[in-house]
Amino acid sequence: MRQLLLLLAGSAVYFFWFSYFVGLRPEHIYLYAFVLLLYFAHAASRRFVLAFGVFIAYWIIYDSMRVMPNYEVNPIHVAEPYDLEKAWFGINTPEGRLTLNEYFKDRHVPFLDILSGLFYLNWVPVPLLFAFWLLRNDKMLFLKFSYAFVFTNLVGFVIYYLYPAAPPWYVEQYGFDVKHGTPGNAAGLLNFDSLLGIRLFEDMYAKNANVFAAIPSLHSAYPVLCLLYGWRLKKTWLNVLFVTFVLGIWFSAVYSRHHYLIDVFAGGAVALVSYYAFEYLSEKTALKKWFLALSERL
Repeated sequence: MRQLLLLLAGSAVYFFWFSYFVGLRPEHIYLYAFVLLLYFAHAASRRFVLAFGVFIAYWIIYDSMRVMPNYEVNPIHVAEPYDLEKAWFGINTPEGRLTLNEYFKDRHVPFLDILSGLFYLNWVPVPLLFAFWLLRNDKMLFLKFSYAFVFTNLVGFVIYYLYPAAPPWYVEQYGFDVKHGTPGNAAGLLNFDSLLGIRLFEDMYAKNANVFAAIPSLHSAYPVLCLLYGWRLKKTWLNVLFVTFVLGIWFSAVYSRHHYLIDVFAGGAVALVSYYAFEYLSEKTALKKWFLALSERL
């Protein structure tokens, strides 16, 4: 009876929130049905929901940012990141001084279009696969990595609201004018779609919850977090994989014109600070007991 009451209350809150605030979409219903099925299907699938519930919470929080866009909290910065990028990392060409994004826009090649698309497709799947692997091999490290992943995102979200920043493709399309409610754009990743004759990135970025969230690049933070936790396992093959993942995502973020280099470096810095801050909290606060208790249930 207690579980039934909690389920009914949680379901009511979930659908009320998405129906009246965020906007209920089919994926919200699919997620609810999928989690419910897993929870009641078997003891093993119930442990799966318990383990990966923090990732579900992350997705809900990210999607809920639509309720109050960051540009309603602070002004959007368009020219400032662009000018800083050009001053620090611009390159001199016959056309004048260009950002790396501007340089790659007219100098992209099919091989790099495909490569950058493949790397960018894995910005979430690789951390999730790493989490699966940790769950089978080191439950305590799995919990630390999973919760640190969400903690890193929350730090990034706070910065998004403190300093809303336009991505490079925005300047390319709209100049330095501020246009609220701008739809998402796949930018350079459209070359990947075009080469394969699909609409993967085009459709994906049409659902972007927050366009003015370029600084920090959380795409660039995730592989750094994987590397930091993977390094603790002292497996050469895993370290090589994650170093490649870091470099690939960082290059793709700039090549595809979704981020400046300053965004990428800011993402890496957020990952480092969040990692050390969360490790401290997980050892010096009640989180330690929580993780110990939770690891025994997984």
